[in-house]
Amino acid sequence: MTDVLDVPDLDPGEWFGYAEEQGWSDGLPTVPPTEALVDAMLAAFPGDPPEFAPLPPARMIPRLRSVAANAVMAGCRPADLPVVVAALLGTTDPAYNLHGSLATTHPCAPMVLVSGPVRDQGFNSGGNCFGQGTRANAVVGRALSLVLRNVGGATPGVMDRSTQGSPAKYTFCFAEADSPFPPLHVQRGFGPEDSVVSVMAAEPPHNINDHGSRTGEEILVTIAGTMAESGSNNVYVRGPHLLVLGPEHADTLARDGWTVETIRERLWELARIPFDRISEGNHVQFDESGIKPEEDGYTVSDGLRQLHVCVAGGPGKHSAWIPSFGATELVSRVVPG
Repeated sequence: MTDVLDVPDLDPGEWFGYAEEQGWSDGLPTVPPTEALVDAMLAAFPGDPPEFAPLPPARMIPRLRSVAANAVMAGCRPADLPVVVAALLGTTDPAYNLHGSLATTHPCAPMVLVSGPVRDQGFNSGGNCFGQGTRANAVVGRALSLVLRNVGGATPGVMDRSTQGSPAKYTFCFAEADSPFPPLHVQRGFGPEDSVVSVMAAEPPHNINDHGSRTGEEILVTIAGTMAESGSNNVYVRGPHLLVLGPEHADTLARDGWTVETIRERLWELARIPFDRISEGNHVQFDESGIKPEEDGYTVSDGLRQLHVCVAGGPGKHSAWIPSFGATELVSRVVPG
């Protein structure tokens, strides 16, 4: 998508069809990116435009105006643009592996986790934070996906070769909740006052239901069992994953004296995939890839440093495990402001 669109004067219904015909749509209705709306979006952006890296596969270098146009199309408010920009900058970090994550047959999508004071700008960190109903969550993740499609060229069935895809490809954005543990951005070296976006090429959340456990140790046993999934990319590509503790599980763990560090250490010990849950063909593939089993099974990644922990959600004894594409990293960027 160029910075300025030369399109006919269309009503909203006609625009929806026109955008779809041009290949600019994700299949949902979009807002026409008029000059007035794009200018209003840009007027609210703090500071100078950032320098963006080329976006694969097209290798186009986006300008802030084209990012703002896609943000308008997604339904963003002007205040959302800095969050979209931070997320886009994160995905263009080489560690994120944007080209690989866009071209893979894996169903990964760009996960956007909002931490720090900016989460108070309408982002949902509570009940149904992964779901529908909150504009900021919905439009920020969607804007990032539209930029990667319309500027980067990640068109489904052309460059995006995902075998089945996932609903997370429409939008995958949530905020971190108040926690008995240090928030994720503080764990990663940022200040508590910093507004930070963390991105990862990820699968949708996998629910962890544990209504029976009474102690933190018991909850970790359940979490480890969910993580020990033989079909995960994390097993053979050895990438990062994110544990999103529900507040009730987090409170139980904190009550029993667990910290982020000891949670990671215990899950690294417990999360083992038994040999009999790995097919013979995969045993051969793992061995050829240099992946060796431990005494009691295969590990779920290449070390506890790859397990990140945060808290989000509402009442209920549920948590979530978010595995990654594997060949990616969790990348964090400060929100311009």
